[in-house]
Amino acid sequence: MVSAGLWDEKDISLRGLETLKKCDEVFLELYTDNIGIRKESLEKLIGKEVKVLRRKDLEEDYERILERSREKDVAIVVGGDALVATTHAMLLLEARKRNVETRVIHSSSVISAVAECGLHAYKFGAIVTIPLRERTMKALPESVYRVIKENLERGLHTLCLLDVDVEAGKFLSVREALETLMSLEEKLRQGAVSTQRKIVVASKLGSEEQRIVFGSIEEVYKVSEELKLPAVIIIPGKLHFTEEEFLKFFELKPKI
Repeated sequence: MVSAGLWDEKDISLRGLETLKKCDEVFLELYTDNIGIRKESLEKLIGKEVKVLRRKDLEEDYERILERSREKDVAIVVGGDALVATTHAMLLLEARKRNVETRVIHSSSVISAVAECGLHAYKFGAIVTIPLRERTMKALPESVYRVIKENLERGLHTLCLLDVDVEAGKFLSVREALETLMSLEEKLRQGAVSTQRKIVVASKLGSEEQRIVFGSIEEVYKVSEELKLPAVIIIPGKLHFTEEEFLKFFELKPKI
């Protein structure tokens, strides 16, 4: 498994590129991550054909890839760091159960990159994914709210990933995610994500268009349509004075 890093094929490490050039077959997995890597660009970089995987290829038909791996060197390119998504960890486990030799080449991930916001990495608690509403049958994801509340009670920051369904062309926007959080607050009324709660949004991290903003949910909602995907929302817990100082650089200023 070769990790593709934060943004596009240029974020793959030199070790990763060398490995891809040596492999007999290269697959590209795009359904778990909405990043800027493109099949054609990767093919040009490594000088060979790249086959795009669908969700079912890894979750249902993974035996075919494992069988290929018994006879050939097979690489799967994964956005971010390969083992952040549980699908890939399970594939690795199944390969090892079958005595298929495995190797993981790591790279940057949004989980570490959010430290660019100035928040201390070791102060992050459990991570949540705010789901697309069709995945929850239109019900509000109360478990997301509970995790945020528990992290806040412990003084920890919460990293909120925004759900994607690449194959269906559906991507949860920052605005929709904030609307889900505000709806949860309206229903549960425990103060975890009130409109005055300060949050951070990091948009297109690792790209030349990256943007980080800090402000209340109400303030961020007003500019949410300007915040392009991929993006994450961070709900800070108890801030160290150095974190407070850093976040001032990203604070939304009222428009005159």
